[in-house]
Parts: sequence; C-alpha cells; structure tokens
Amino acid sequence: MNIGLFTDTYFPQVSGVATSIKTLRDELIAQGHHVYIFTTTDPQAKHDDVEAGVYRFPSIPFVSFKERRIAVRGAFRAVRLAKKFHLDIVHNQTEFALGMMGKLVARELKIPCLHTYHTMYQDYLHYIANGHIVKPHNVATFVHLYMKSIDGVIAPSDRVLDTMRSYHVTAPIRVIPTGINLRVYRQRDSAAQVHALRQRYGYADDTPVLLSLSRLAYEKNINALISAMPDILSKRPTAQLLIVGAGPARQSLERQARQLGLTDHIQFAGEVNNSEVYHYYQMADVFVSASDSESQGLTYDEALASDLPIVVMRSKYTDELIDDPAIGISFQQQSDLVNGVLHYLDHPNDQESHARRQAKLHSISSEVFAKQVVQFYTDCQQKLAAKQVSKSRHRLFH
Repeated sequence: MNIGLFTDTYFPQVSGVATSIKTLRDELIAQGHHVYIFTTTDPQAKHDDVEAGVYRFPSIPFVSFKERRIAVRGAFRAVRLAKKFHLDIVHNQTEFALGMMGKLVARELKIPCLHTYHTMYQDYLHYIANGHIVKPHNVATFVHLYMKSIDGVIAPSDRVLDTMRSYHVTAPIRVIPTGINLRVYRQRDSAAQVHALRQRYGYADDTPVLLSLSRLAYEKNINALISAMPDILSKRPTAQLLIVGAGPARQSLERQARQLGLTDHIQFAGEVNNSEVYHYYQMADVFVSASDSESQGLTYDEALASDLPIVVMRSKYTDELIDDPAIGISFQQQSDLVNGVLHYLDHPNDQESHARRQAKLHSISSEVFAKQVVQFYTDCQQKLAAKQVSKSRHRLFH
C-alpha cells in the first residue's frame, strides 16, 4: 500500500505521538508498504527529507504551546503530492491543520481516511488561557464534528474508546494499542556501558535508580514522584530519582526538589534523543510515573520491553497491561507508590520475572501493531468501495 500519515507533530519534536507515528512508519516499511509523512516545518529540521519520505508544510508555533506547531498553508501541494504518490490510504494523527489537509486529500482521491485519536484534550485545556476559554464540552463538540467524515478511528486504549463513545462518534472504532519496536529495546548494553552512563550522573553500580521519562508537563504529575522521595529515602537512603525530559514544568519541579532538600537525590537529565532512550531504561532499577493523563502509556511498554519493572498511576490502560506483579504495580495513593518502589528495589530482577515479562511482549510489539492497522486499512477500503458501488447503482437506476 501507499500510505500517507498526516501529523502536526513529528521528529525532531519529541513526544509520545511522534514516537507512535515513527514506530508505525518504520514497521509499515519493514512489512513492504510505502509511507509518506505530511507534517509541519520545524526550526531543527530541513524543509523536506525526500529520501525518508517526509514532506513539511509552512507552520507557526501553537498558541500557548510553543513546542508544537500548526500548518498555515499547503493544501494544494498536499493533494498534488498525494496524487504523485498514488496514495491508497490517508491516516491522520491530528485533528488540526494537517488533519484537515488529510481529509481534503482523501476526498479528492476518493480513498479512505482513518484517524488515530492520540490526545485527551480535556487534560490539556490549561494551556489555553488557563482553561478559561475552551471547556470539555467544546472539545466534545469539535471532535464529534471532525470525526463525521472519517472512515475509521483507531483508539490506542480503552480509555480513548470510552471517550470517543462519550463524544457520540459514529465512525467505526477499533482499539489498537501502539506497539514497541522490540528490536530497539531488546538491545542489551554491556556492563561497561551501563557503568559509564551511571557514572555520568554520579551513580555507583549499586545505587538504586528510579527513572521518570516523559515531557515535563504539569499533567504528567511528576511533582507526586518528588513528594514521595522522602518516604522512599527513609528506607533506602541512597536512592536516586533521574527525571528525563524537557517541558514547561521543569523550573517548578526543580524548585520543589530544592524546597524539600532533595537536590542530592534528584537530577534532571533534560531531553534525550529518541535513539538513546533505551540506554536509560537499562541503567535504572524501577520505572516510575504518576501521570493520570496517558492515553496509551508508551513509556510503560518501553520499560517492560527493557525488562524494567514499572510503578505507575492506575488507569484503564494499566489495568490491561499489568496482569502480573513481574510486570509492575499500579497505585492511587502515595503510600502505594512508595511501597511499590521499595518492593522492586528489595526484589531485583530474576530469571522467573524476566521470563514472565517476555511472555507479555508479543502482544505489544510494533509488528502486531502494524498488522492490525493494515487490516483496518483493508477493511475500510472494502467498505468504501462497497459504498461507492452502491452509489453508482443508485445513480444508474434513478
């Protein structure tokens, strides 16, 4: 198939959405398909990367969320490129400018237009005038209207499925969790490589290291991890929390760490290149997250694929993922977060836990993910073709 992925967010921008799109792109190509990325310009990227199939459209930073961008023009060029590539499918990854372009392209080429709903916007309204202008019911109305002409919706989790139903989306919806490229996360660093990375942050080989890896945004609730550190340190005085990522909450989080007297036990690593992330999972002892805004929990899956136990905020997604203590523990109270971390620090990885984690991996692999997406593409193609035949017959007999 010739597939067009339309997105406002793509590398070098770092986000779970960008990671999800690249994972899908890479696996679709590995399975023999041709993939073209239609996305926004970025100050850190060249305009187009024809060799990689990436085409960028003029854009500006999104209001109140400067790290993300919105395309301002390029619809005619998008149609021209889509015809040149003989696209069979449009797969939108955004509801904004590139998503609108994708819908236009699909209509012009008379091909299916699918959509992955990545972002739970009701959790992000504070970025627009502190939540005073756009309300949850406005989001519901917008998404309902946007989805009216979509041929199929991919929900990365049951939480997204429930949200789509609450918005009265009538398009066919299929739950397809974003997969993980196991080839990347199964790469094992040598003891010397792990030692060198730990040494970079001043950790000894036996220092208990908690890893937080996400955008440093308020909705990620990283402040709850910092708040829990005194209780963890009372039992494990040498424990360290390494916070990897960049974002608007960094100064606030650094201030919280200083006020609690935790600067000797908490470090901020900043943004790490996506291709280097797997090293950080391997140097840690426990992955931690207190985020309650996750629609798919990619970092949880990455930790699992890296053979790292997870202690994360409970959600519908974690209820599905964590079906074995070897995988991890979910929490709702700070005391449960603390006890979960201490449990894994006191019970390091063993062969049995490793084997039980491995058994879980196939279902979250990028290979399975892409195959499920392609099957949905095919189903939508067949349904649209049948609809077009029905319309032709109707015109013929009337």
